This record gives sequence, structure tokens and C-alpha cells, in this order.
Amino acid sequence: MHLLDLDQLSSTDIAGIFRLAEALQRNQEDKRLAGKTIVLFFPETSLRTRITFEKGIRSLGGECILFPPEALDRKERLSDIAKYMENWADGIVIRHASFAKITELAKHSAIPVINAMTSENHPCEILADLYSIRERKENYRELTYTFVGPAGNIGKSWAAIAKVMNLKFNHVSAQGHQLGEQSPNYSFYTELEEALPNSDVVLTDSWPEGFRTEEHLRDYQVTLERMTKARPGALLNPCPPFYRGEEVSAEALASDYFVGYDFKKNLVCVQQAILLYCGV
Repeated sequence: MHLLDLDQLSSTDIAGIFRLAEALQRNQEDKRLAGKTIVLFFPETSLRTRITFEKGIRSLGGECILFPPEALDRKERLSDIAKYMENWADGIVIRHASFAKITELAKHSAIPVINAMTSENHPCEILADLYSIRERKENYRELTYTFVGPAGNIGKSWAAIAKVMNLKFNHVSAQGHQLGEQSPNYSFYTELEEALPNSDVVLTDSWPEGFRTEEHLRDYQVTLERMTKARPGALLNPCPPFYRGEEVSAEALASDYFVGYDFKKNLVCVQQAILLYCGV
């Protein structure tokens, strides 16, 4: 199977990926990708996602071949590229701005295609984050998740997984930036102070250029003072790259609310689990 977006998964699928990730954490000697080759399309600027995919593949005994994402922007049809890749590769992992391009390649591919990030979504990242929250909070499906910021790929993916897993998801942003209609899994707020008192996990993403204004900073920056208004034991999970003094304050990141850098360690085992679950 391909993994292109979270809304194609069921809660059973996600539970299966999480069980696989747990097994891989326990067994560091697993070599289920031995003899297999995975083609990666990553930009030079990719850090965490590329490192963890390459490390995870090699730890499972597989081999990687790396290309820049621009290799998919040629005049050649994606259907032709997909059919040639099938001769030599067992899976394809792509980080490319265009979700439509990844979808088109997957449409013609008999080997698994995994979306490592587009401008529309970031499914692997959000699966790994939810897995890490699950490790810290056994009642993770009963928590309220609050994303602060405009509707970018991170916010969209959190909204998608909230629907699949039946989570309570708050979205806080300026009017006109809703992700959808109000529902049991999605509540939209324009006032951060209104959403924080019922928030267990506060999520952020870096702001696009047009949102880096004094007014937006005043209304939507997650500060230490604002985090104290969240529920007891609340977590602050800013999606990297994060920028101190913009979507999140330096004081909030230096506090115990911040999930910490080791929170992202699970990218390796979750991405390994995704590869195996998809049949690479």
C-alpha cells in the first residue's frame, strides 16, 4: 500500500503501525529490509526527515539511493518513471512540495510510495508525534490537542489524524483560516486564551512570511505565561524548524512544558514501521 495522506488510514492501520514501531524499538537487530532498495527524493535542506529515513532503512538492512526532488520535475511522464523504478526499487520515499505529483506517481506504481512531506501535509511526522505523545500519556486519545497557527501542512495533518483517531482537536488562528467546519473532532478559535484552558497538548508550526507581524505575534505567540493557562501536565510540541520569538517564545521552549529534543527520536522507529506496514 502507499502512504500519501492520513485520511487514507483507519484507526486500525495506525494501531498496527504503532505496534510495529514498538516491536522495532525492542528488537534493534531486525533486518527485514535486507536485500531491498528504497529510492529517496529529498532536498538538500532536509535534515530530520532525511536523516531518520536513511538511518531507519539502513538499520533494517536496506539500501538507499538518493535523488533531489527536482528529478521528478522533468518533462518525462511520472507514469514512465514509476514503471522504470519498479525494475530496481522496492519502495519510494518522496519529499516534494507538490502533493499532486506524489499522488500521480503512486497511481502508476506497483511498489509502495511514501509521502515524506508536501506543502499540503506531513503524515509521517504527525504519526511519529502522536506515537511519542502516546508513550508519555497513556490516555492520549482522551486529550485535547490545540494547534496554534495558520492552516499549513502540519495543522492539516493534525486535523486529519484527529478525525481518524477520534481526537479532540482545537485550531487557533485569525478569522478566515479555518481548516473546515466545526465538528466533534474540530473546533476553531480566534482567541488563544479561550482555547488554552481545555488544552493538553499545544502544537505549533513556523509561520509563513505574511503572519510575522506585531499584531499576529501579540495574539498568537505561545509564551510561557500562556502555557500556564493550559491544563496541568500540558505538553508544548512545536514542529521544527521552530523560531524563538515568532510562533513560540524562548521562555516557553526553556520550560518543562517543551517536549524536548529526544521527543523526535521515535521518527526512526515509526518511519521504519511505516515502510514495513506498507509492504516495502
